Amino acid sequence: MKILLLGAGGFIGVNLTERLMKDGVHEVTAVDIQDEKISELLDTDLHFLHLDISKDEAEVDKLVAASDVVVDLVAFANPSLYVEDPVGVFDLNFTQNMKVVQQCIRHKKRLIQFSTCEVYGITAAKAMGLDSRTHPMPFSEDETPLIMGPVKNQRWIYACAKQLLERVLHGYGLRGSLEWTVIRPFNFIGPRIDFLPSEAQGNPRVFSHFMNGLLYGTPLKLVDGGTAYRAYTYIDDAVDCMVRIIENPEKCKNQIINIGTPDNEVTIKEFCDICVEVFNTEFRQPGDPTPEIVSVTGEEFYGPGYEDCDRRIPVVTKARGLGWTSKHDMRSTILHTMKYFVEKHRAKQARGEV
Repeated sequence: MKILLLGAGGFIGVNLTERLMKDGVHEVTAVDIQDEKISELLDTDLHFLHLDISKDEAEVDKLVAASDVVVDLVAFANPSLYVEDPVGVFDLNFTQNMKVVQQCIRHKKRLIQFSTCEVYGITAAKAMGLDSRTHPMPFSEDETPLIMGPVKNQRWIYACAKQLLERVLHGYGLRGSLEWTVIRPFNFIGPRIDFLPSEAQGNPRVFSHFMNGLLYGTPLKLVDGGTAYRAYTYIDDAVDCMVRIIENPEKCKNQIINIGTPDNEVTIKEFCDICVEVFNTEFRQPGDPTPEIVSVTGEEFYGPGYEDCDRRIPVVTKARGLGWTSKHDMRSTILHTMKYFVEKHRAKQARGEV
């Protein structure tokens, strides 16, 4: 199978590319505007191209025409960006990705579109004024209402853009114009996720902030006390499910599929505590800092316009119907992710770069 991976240089993309190259079953073409994370794969037989779907339409169109399946991972997926640049987030996540949709329709190619668990919005329990801790309502792909916050909370622009893209794909599927599959990821973590704030500018996702605190001593900040729940999935487990989706077109035709690990659901505070325990038990060395754990408001951390989802529990019946199940529990997920960042940091220390 000829697979075109758009956005292959990001966290999910590079791990999926690495797995496909290791399997050696398919012919892979990887496309991104960045190559920092994927650089270690460039010495293999990987066909990698520096292209921008928003600027290099003719080149991307030719690649789509030559492929059997297009896997579209191109996105801005960072809550701080949703608050800071909602128009830019909408433009990339909907407008530019629609160009890929049209190319797949024109060339009659199967499209696997990455969406987000954020399309579910706030929980139904929260919308009804109930406590989601005592009224858990798992997110089902084909049944759960998609409930967003008010427009003034621009944090939801990402979810709305992704939801609209899903609805357009569904519409084209009804017309018979497009064969598609939508993947909704639930909080994947693992090697190569984001960056450490002390080493690069920006505001990454929560694990990177906690890892930064453990290595550099910056405060471990719990947004609104860390009471929100998340269910984490180790990237290797997630990639295994993605490969099954790629290789089972009939089972996955015109389907939305959650990929997540409901058994790994914890509060952000509990997630922080496990990170500290794993680091202290497995990786701490003399001289490593001991960061303070503090609580901050969502507005302090992200800026005005932020709103959180209090709980995200995935229903994964469809994924398990492909013979898939997660292999990593919460501690194992954090341990393997942390090992990658600690080893990079120790190597920098040895070179005198830290």
